[in-house]
Amino acid sequence: MTEFVVRLADERGRVTEQMHPAATADELRARFTQAGYYVYSVKARGALGSGRRKKVKLETFLVFNQQFLTLIRAGLPILGSLELLGRRQKDLTFRAQLEDVAARVKTGESISQAFEAQGGFPLVYTTTLLAGERSGNLEEVLQRFLDFQRVSLTFRKKLKASLIYPTLLILMVIGLFIFLITFVVPRFAQLYDQLGTKLPSLTVFLLQLGHDAQHYGLYVAVVAAALGYGLYRWMKTDAGAMAVDRVRIALPIFGAVWLKYQVGLFSRTLSTLLTGGLPLVPSLETAARSIDSRQIGSAVSQSVESVREGKGLAQSLQRTRVFPELAIEMVEVGESTGALPQMLNSVAEFFEEDVQTNLAAAMSLIEPLILVVMGVVVVTILIALYLPIFSLSGSAMR
Repeated sequence: MTEFVVRLADERGRVTEQMHPAATADELRARFTQAGYYVYSVKARGALGSGRRKKVKLETFLVFNQQFLTLIRAGLPILGSLELLGRRQKDLTFRAQLEDVAARVKTGESISQAFEAQGGFPLVYTTTLLAGERSGNLEEVLQRFLDFQRVSLTFRKKLKASLIYPTLLILMVIGLFIFLITFVVPRFAQLYDQLGTKLPSLTVFLLQLGHDAQHYGLYVAVVAAALGYGLYRWMKTDAGAMAVDRVRIALPIFGAVWLKYQVGLFSRTLSTLLTGGLPLVPSLETAARSIDSRQIGSAVSQSVESVREGKGLAQSLQRTRVFPELAIEMVEVGESTGALPQMLNSVAEFFEEDVQTNLAAAMSLIEPLILVVMGVVVVTILIALYLPIFSLSGSAMR
């Protein structure tokens, strides 16, 4: 007998973790399912501390799922489809994962359990597979997952494309400043040392900055890299991620854009899970863990308790004081009309379009601002470097 940790929800939606001995995970899952529980996961106790594998690229994962869905619709068994796609997979890490999934399915594990055991796959995906297994309609839920991920991927690509040009401009400004300070300024410093003339305060400051950059720049870079690494590690902790997310949401202009983006992602995820047949409470918990914003995820987790007590989703979200009023009103309409999944999709579409519009407007202001800053920096440095030469020319003419 093996000890398993079972994560399940009762008829009221209360989620608990329990430890039970059983011969197989499927036996334990079937036992609790027959008793009326909703089983999230069944994991062997010794496997809980095992490391997770590297995440697969989303594009590769979507292509696999599209092919997997096509093969299932064509009448191929799930096991045969997994083995066929595993052999054709060029990504060696993903191929090894698919081979392990096929081996687990061959021994009797469900496909959702097999994918969950790999680690690195989206939580929405394994939960969607579980919903498809419970409803007996795996093809439909897979199609919904693919539609959801295609929309999310397209939206993410648009956001990244809109940020490429400003990022390049900022890197150019930083690179130009470093080149001027570490290469150009020291050459002028040698010239003025030979002339021995009195220099303006701005020139003295710039030459001193160039001198310090040449002698201490490497140490500053090492310290900055160490601080950056420490900050990165701190951001991976719960406290650090929450603090960074608070700062990100509090930023002018971009804070509102980030909040709307996360609300749109949450709404689309929740809509996909509800349409797949999952109850509201498990769907909320999965959606809370599937979004990037810790603050919004924490707010959704808080609302779960209110939903368990019988309160409406809109009322529960409103109590968190995080979600925009418009989103809450649209969710309330969806609840009152019995069309919550469709209304959540509308919320996602509205906020995604709003994010693109606001981001485009912000970029149209920021790009010329970066160019102005670049021009001011270059002009200031050039004036500081050539000001003594102009003074010497004026003195010679007199």
